[in-house]
Amino acid sequence: MTDSAGTPPEPDPPAGVSGPGTPAGDGPSKRGASGKGRPSGSGGKSGKGGRKRRKRPARPAGPVLPPVAASPGPAGPAGRRPARFRPRGLRVLAFVGALVVLVAAGVGWWLYKKLDENITTDLSAAAELERYERERPSSLVRGARNILLIGSDTRAGSGNAQYGRDKGTQRSDTTILLHLAAHGRGVTAVSVPRDLMVWIPSCRTRSGSRTTPQFAQFNWAFERGGTACTVRTLEKLTGIRVDHHVVIDFRGFKKMVDAVGGVRVCVRESVNDPDARVNLKAGARTLDGEQALGYVRARKSLGNGSDTERMDRQQQFLGALVNKVQSNGVLLNPARLYPVLDAATRSVTTDPGLDSLKDLYDLSRAMRSVPTEKVQFLTIPRRPYRGNPNRDELVQPRANSLFKRLRDDEPVAVVPGDGQNETGSGESSRRKRRTSPSATPTFTGTNAAVGTCS
Repeated sequence: MTDSAGTPPEPDPPAGVSGPGTPAGDGPSKRGASGKGRPSGSGGKSGKGGRKRRKRPARPAGPVLPPVAASPGPAGPAGRRPARFRPRGLRVLAFVGALVVLVAAGVGWWLYKKLDENITTDLSAAAELERYERERPSSLVRGARNILLIGSDTRAGSGNAQYGRDKGTQRSDTTILLHLAAHGRGVTAVSVPRDLMVWIPSCRTRSGSRTTPQFAQFNWAFERGGTACTVRTLEKLTGIRVDHHVVIDFRGFKKMVDAVGGVRVCVRESVNDPDARVNLKAGARTLDGEQALGYVRARKSLGNGSDTERMDRQQQFLGALVNKVQSNGVLLNPARLYPVLDAATRSVTTDPGLDSLKDLYDLSRAMRSVPTEKVQFLTIPRRPYRGNPNRDELVQPRANSLFKRLRDDEPVAVVPGDGQNETGSGESSRRKRRTSPSATPTFTGTNAAVGTCS
């Protein structure tokens, strides 16, 4: 058959080539009626229409079946699931890790602020010392530091009333000048006798009035003029610049001892002192805070009742405390360091230069690097005062020799004493100093490496 133009009809296209919705058997008649059945090579509109139809995706003539690739198998969805899960798991772990870091940082910051806020700053002493800055000595050696440690016997504050009534005054039962040599070469702790007769300058009292200069025992300076008066008195006595000061009371001392788990000392003779609240048998003993406080405060019930023997016990105890802190790794163990810092910061009053946790930690870190045999304890050379044997006076020129070496940051050597004063009244003490092979002057004392129990 031929159409009206006499052109033989095109053969039926294969199934799937016809347009959408066109049955395969109707193709010839519709193309013939519309004139769009020409071959694409004729260049007419029908050619363009044919090209558009060929670009469309073919639709199956029969029922649509799922593709073979969609069937589950080793390479199907089950095989791809771990690839999608791993990145999600890593994101969860990263989130949890970040959360832990943030929580730890928050807790660390809270602990830091808590410890930092525990410290009390002595602004009144700082203002008083600033008032007399022109008359104070200068620091001679860069890197060396002098810190005055004052043990207050005040009954004010929580836990201190049990040691007696608060009479509105406080005295410095213990005063130690702590000299830290430059470059960590050593630490020298010099005890200042409370009964040493010295010139005390005019000082401002807590009521605002001013005292008159007087010649009196050393601990009167703290009782009448507080920390600033004690600093100025010591500076006038020694010519040594006091860079910082720290005041600690009974409660702070006890808590620090308890925080390190007690300190082991050798009690050379049994002691029962109700006033000092201590009852100990002779021998090696590990003292808790309460027992340690009584041990270093006891005076009349031990030895000859002098302040000399009490200072010796205090130095031996401090040496044992330094040993305990360093041997137990307290400064390197946060779990052990925190209770010590908490006890210390709660009960100390410092100048503005040491009133932050960072300042105190830097100080402890500087001392940590010093070997225990380089941590030395001694007492200012003194003897019974000629006007009153119950008081002390300096032994010259040995006292000035010690002060000069500390001012110049020169080494100081110590040798064990024999229970005599620094005058060297004991023949053995004189012989030790005279036959010392070192050119460094020696003084009666001890160091932290020597145990209190031999």
